[in-house]
Amino acid sequence: MITIKELELPAKLENLNPFMDFISNLAENSGFSAKRINDINLAIEEILVNVFNYAYGNGEGIVKAICSIDDTRFIIEIIDKGSPFNPLVMADPNISEDVEDRKIGGLGIYFVKNLMDEVYYKNIDNKNILTLIIKK
Repeated sequence: MITIKELELPAKLENLNPFMDFISNLAENSGFSAKRINDINLAIEEILVNVFNYAYGNGEGIVKAICSIDDTRFIIEIIDKGSPFNPLVMADPNISEDVEDRKIGGLGIYFVKNLMDEVYYKNIDNKNILTLIIKK
């Protein structure tokens, strides 16, 4: 059986906690360990903060989280109608470099890609859709 839950709120930093609570509660109720929930929270925070800060420029917009849960996986889709942007095309940072020598940017999505089992991006009907898949 698949359970689908959605949350849609304005793309504002003040809405970070409601999104985090929504997704954390679903993960907890689905039986994920505290460590895995922490991984999910880190990934969601990174994605949402970037959407809140950059997707709409100086304008206002919305963000939607659609969560699908079944016996084998938890799928989280983060959807916005901001400027098209595929974060997955960014080159991974060279984490062996000293922090002072490292280029700014890309570390957050690097963490997301490494914490989640699968990560996909698509732009459909002028919507950015970043999909995270976490296997149970």
